[in-house]
Amino acid sequence: MIKKSKEAQMNLYYMKNGQAKNTTINNSKENKKRAKEREKRIKENKKQNQKNDFDMETETVIQMTNRNNMKKAEQKRKEINRQERKRKKRNRRIKFFLKLILVVGLVTGGTIFALTSPIFYIKDIKVLNNSQISTDTIISLSELKYDENIFKFYSKNVADKIKENPYVESVKVHRKIPNTVEIEIEERVAKYSVDYMGKYAYINNQGYLLEISEDSKQLPIILGVSTEEENIVPGNRLNNDDLSKLEDVIKIMNSAKENNLDTKVTTIDISNKSEYSIYLEEEKKKVYLGDNTNLSNKMLYVVAIMEQEKDKEGDIYVNGDLNNKFQPYFKEKV
Repeated sequence: MIKKSKEAQMNLYYMKNGQAKNTTINNSKENKKRAKEREKRIKENKKQNQKNDFDMETETVIQMTNRNNMKKAEQKRKEINRQERKRKKRNRRIKFFLKLILVVGLVTGGTIFALTSPIFYIKDIKVLNNSQISTDTIISLSELKYDENIFKFYSKNVADKIKENPYVESVKVHRKIPNTVEIEIEERVAKYSVDYMGKYAYINNQGYLLEISEDSKQLPIILGVSTEEENIVPGNRLNNDDLSKLEDVIKIMNSAKENNLDTKVTTIDISNKSEYSIYLEEEKKKVYLGDNTNLSNKMLYVVAIMEQEKDKEGDIYVNGDLNNKFQPYFKEKV
């Protein structure tokens, strides 16, 4: 009863205020409609956000997948390159070993052919530039044999054997394929002889003892050497003191040659380094030179005195200090 009474009251109210009721109802519907639209938008936004989230996740997945695919592709490419390098390396090794086998085979075959074929047997041995030593002597020293293989000797060994001869300064041995050997000699030349126990030991400008003979060969004879007699052996050299004096002897002879006296010098005395002397047998004059200074001027005085004292036997003194008013002079032998 109470409920009906309230409804009746409300109806009465709405009847009295009919317009207001409609307005309220309309507002209520509008609000419901707006609420539904808002709810719809919320749902749509939510769906859109979910879609965007899905798209982002999908894109992320795709990117990750692409990266993985790229990484796999890169690894595969590297693996292919590695395999290709291994293959090329293996091929190079195979080619190298094949070439090596080929070369070894060719060398072995060539060596066997070179060492056994009669084409390469020595038929001619030529000796070049020798004048002091005979060709037969050099061939004998070389120990080379005709009709032996041209490749069966070492050039250095042959050269060393030939150089055992004191006259030999250097040797070059050349193979002239197929069957000729050339031996090129550089000889030492005897320039002086050393008085040795009544004989003569020939030496060159470097002081090498070349030969001992009873004949001086008309070489200038050096007197007063200090080298021990037991060391006067072909192939040896004079001692250091004599080598130093030999340098002065060469200077003396060069100065004499400038004045056409070198062929007249028969002996050179080097006993005293500060008092060298030479003897001119043809002129029958001994020249006292002193030390090795002013040799050119001294030789000029020697020539002048020789012309002035022609056909006289005696001694010429140019051993003083020419720069200190020393006057060279001649002392005739009585």
